Amino acid sequence: MRLHRDPRLVVAVAAGGAVGTVARYGLAQLLPPGDGVPWATLTANVVGAFLLGLLLEALARSGPDVGRRRLARLGLGTGVLGGFTTYSAFAVELDARLRDGHALLALGYAAGSIALGLAACALGVVVGARRAAP
Repeated sequence: MRLHRDPRLVVAVAAGGAVGTVARYGLAQLLPPGDGVPWATLTANVVGAFLLGLLLEALARSGPDVGRRRLARLGLGTGVLGGFTTYSAFAVELDARLRDGHALLALGYAAGSIALGLAACALGVVVGARRAAP
């Protein structure tokens, strides 16, 4: 059966996406933009990168991508963390800062987001690998 035709996996991604999106909305309520920096989006993307690195490393080390592991990868990774993180908000926020004439802030936000996201993902992979080690 093709993956996109398995209704259980589609429901896992959709339900996970709803949970992740609501969590990001809650984070946005807790962290309003300050000093021109969209803290909620930055936090969601960095935390999401860490959790995705951790999840995928732990799943990869626990066995083949079948059954419950595939359901966890799609429901938690693609669904929850895909809904929690947001490339589109990041792009819109960058565009808004550039249009407002805040090129340095936009550049710092972009560079900081990418650097922190990569570092967080790498840290998540390391933590996932250590947790799986015997």
